[in-house]
Amino acid sequence: MRSPDGLFPKILVGIVVAYIAILILMPVVAIFQGAFARGVAYFFASLLDAQVLAAFSLSIQLAIAAVVINSIFGAIVAWVLVRQDFLGKGFFNALIDLPFVVSPVITGYMVILLFGRQGWFGSLVEATGLKIAFAVPGMLLVTIFVSLPFVVREVMPVLREIGAESEQAAHTLGASGWQTFLRVTLPGIRWGLLYGISLTLARALGEFGGVLVAGGAVTGKTETATLYIFAALDERQYISAYAVAVVLAIVSFIVLIGMEILRQRTELTQ
Repeated sequence: MRSPDGLFPKILVGIVVAYIAILILMPVVAIFQGAFARGVAYFFASLLDAQVLAAFSLSIQLAIAAVVINSIFGAIVAWVLVRQDFLGKGFFNALIDLPFVVSPVITGYMVILLFGRQGWFGSLVEATGLKIAFAVPGMLLVTIFVSLPFVVREVMPVLREIGAESEQAAHTLGASGWQTFLRVTLPGIRWGLLYGISLTLARALGEFGGVLVAGGAVTGKTETATLYIFAALDERQYISAYAVAVVLAIVSFIVLIGMEILRQRTELTQ
């Protein structure tokens, strides 16, 4: 399709390029410049610090756990909302988008209100000896919550597109529910599911406010990579903060490329 001629379209292109450059390219360039301000050796030395490695390890663990849990339950929720009719379906469908409108900070605060010492389930938590608030389990709950909608919202339209005829045919031929899912449903939704997983991973790795409140940012225990950046900047360890930010930026870029590939695959299958 040929672009329209004239001055106005060129002005719009210039505005878009400037907008993207100011909001995305310039900050990224500034982060890379700050990370390598003292050279490559100092950059890698910062990344090999024990505190940094512990922060990355916790971020990866939380992200992987959130991806696994939200992938399994997200696919189930999507299938139920598309294939089944029940009372309150519209309400639960709208409820899925709650993490989009609720601040992660509030989510972290809710974990404290529920599982803190004075919380609703505080006595139960103390009786079992399981610490949730200001600990990794609370951070995991927050991470799962904030990344919950992505798999559901990516799988639902794919399920609608492929229809239920193939699943019904499999049942007619004697396939069990599990066999139908593995051989019929899962291959049909695989690209949408993978796209949702990519979004979930990106959101989980970048979470800050919720895990800060729920975990308390205790060095070596409840400090993720994003929390380390915050603490390092506060302590004026700028290069260390920039170095960690560069790694997260590279991971985000890789996820972005993967998402674009998966998006194209999804469009081709629809």
